[in-house]
Amino acid sequence: MRPEPGEVLHFSEDPEITRFVPHVAATARQPEAYVWAVTAERSPDYWFPRQCPRAMAWTTPATTDDDHDRIIGPGCGRRVHAIEYGWLEAFLTVRLYAYRFPAEKFVPFGEPVPSAVVATEPVEPLGPPEPVGDLLRLHEDAGIQLRLLDNLWPFWDAVTASSLGWSGIRLRNARPRPA
Repeated sequence: MRPEPGEVLHFSEDPEITRFVPHVAATARQPEAYVWAVTAERSPDYWFPRQCPRAMAWTTPATTDDDHDRIIGPGCGRRVHAIEYGWLEAFLTVRLYAYRFPAEKFVPFGEPVPSAVVATEPVEPLGPPEPVGDLLRLHEDAGIQLRLLDNLWPFWDAVTASSLGWSGIRLRNARPRPA
């Protein structure tokens, strides 16, 4: 479930949205109102229930063999996503939808490497939302390792101190850090 050329995606559990209006999210770190979407490269970051905390890591040209083997694991591909056991049932049963938008309405957001694309004007989807389907199968088909952990924080700390690329979403919903 990735956008076609010239498109970007917005993932949602709500299949009834007909028009996306810029807004400031309750968790926003910036005061500007946006409509958020992602490119093909960042689409896998959103193959999860919306509120599910997740820590993700992937190889980049700067990734060392040691960091790859230590965090992703030998023979485990180039990318790993981690969630907590407590989120597994929601992950397996969520009904997630993808809305397609014309890419020309959006600009990159985030530096030095954009993590999303944003629009500052209302945007209408190119068509009805598409069911995303089996999230576990999406991960498998994309060659992304899905890791289940008791607690995300030790993994997150290792990832963010490594030479891997990384992203964390909804980490405020993760279990507390171990003592």
